[in-house]
Amino acid sequence: MTNIKKIAVLTSGGDAPGMNAAIRSVVRTSVYHNIEVLGVYRGYQGMIENDFTPLDARSVRNLINRGGTFLKSARSKDFRTPEGRKKAYENLVAAGADALVVIGGDGSFTGALLFNQEFGFPVMGIPGTIDNDIYGTTYTLGYDTALNTVVEAIDKIRDTASSHNRMFFIEVMGRDAGFLALNSGIGGGAEKILIPEQHSTLEELVSEIEINHNKGKMSNIIVVAEGDTTGKNVFELKKYVEKQNPDYDIRVTVLGHIQRGGAPTCFDRVLASRMGVKAVESLLEGKSNYMVGINNDKIDLTPLEKAIKGGESKLDPDLIRIAEIMSI
Repeated sequence: MTNIKKIAVLTSGGDAPGMNAAIRSVVRTSVYHNIEVLGVYRGYQGMIENDFTPLDARSVRNLINRGGTFLKSARSKDFRTPEGRKKAYENLVAAGADALVVIGGDGSFTGALLFNQEFGFPVMGIPGTIDNDIYGTTYTLGYDTALNTVVEAIDKIRDTASSHNRMFFIEVMGRDAGFLALNSGIGGGAEKILIPEQHSTLEELVSEIEINHNKGKMSNIIVVAEGDTTGKNVFELKKYVEKQNPDYDIRVTVLGHIQRGGAPTCFDRVLASRMGVKAVESLLEGKSNYMVGINNDKIDLTPLEKAIKGGESKLDPDLIRIAEIMSI
């Protein structure tokens, strides 16, 4: 065991369901080991502005079921500068913190790694992003909740699509990764899924829609990731398809930030609890510069640098094949 007496915890980047559950786990694991906890409001910007609050086991009651992050999150331009990071370090030291747990995505981890390299301050990362695009973990916090939110929305939209013989383009988050689109598309029975990882053309899209129409499909659900490779946003897709097929009744639904909100699923709550315990106990064992992840249902550690630079988490190619089979 190390001589760590106080651990700081913050959330950074986009919020994700399960972040509160992870904070709760970090706090209660620390208290279990007689370690004090310092909550940092508004991510790295809060470190720079000395926006801290002490946390104990009771401070995090009734949090496990809440979405978002009660510690708030913010982007910090100041933390990108050496002066900003130095100020953050001085504030943490003055507050008595000996280590830092960062809950966020690869941008947050990049900041944590740089912070450690410059000041030798122990850091540990917990992946929190609905995109599920962090290398070194099968699942990130918030992904399962967002996935279920999207599937529920698709189910409801399908009721309307079937009732009016309409085609719906449903845009989901995923500028660089298609995890949400692919899995929700399969789970929601979509006729077509457009994702960044798979090249698609407008001509192919129109052709597949026509094939479905000839098969007798009177309604279509097309799930579109933000970063699909057609080069068109979802409204431009609608206009293009309408131009080629004026008889189609087409609607667009952009799910937007509804995907980030809501109470976390049981899976995300349990995952957050497991990751929080691993993060704290790894720091107490003298480990630093790691991200906590889950692989083969086991909680393990990936070096932060590898999590950041190891490449994007890859889609299972078999899922793409399954999506094609299910859409016939």
